[in-house]
Amino acid sequence: QVQVVESGGGLVQAGGSLRLSCTASGLTFASYALGWFRQAPGKEREGVSCITSGSTTTYYTDSVKGRFTISRDNAKNTLYLQMNSLKPEDTAMYYCVTFYSGDYVCRSDGKFKAWGQGTQVTVSS
Repeated sequence: QVQVVESGGGLVQAGGSLRLSCTASGLTFASYALGWFRQAPGKEREGVSCITSGSTTTYYTDSVKGRFTISRDNAKNTLYLQMNSLKPEDTAMYYCVTFYSGDYVCRSDGKFKAWGQGTQVTVSS
């Protein structure tokens, strides 16, 4: 059974930084694409950033380009999201996902193998 666990969320002031981490077990971690999604109250879930199994390709939604960086350490079965210059509109529950293959469709209609429970990020103005 695949288990995905996020950590690193919290409350931060606008302009601050956070690093989210995600560990996944029960799968051959290095074989799968991974991603971060978020959902704010009253809004649809959106793909924030995704990365292929070999880290050769990454995707960022327009609103986070230049501020967020996705990375993975396959030796540690861990995915990261470094978030800098945070804005109040980044406030949301952030979810880590694993895809069914080494590639991804970083949208809500992608093919997901597992989701984590989420970690809350709150950015105050």
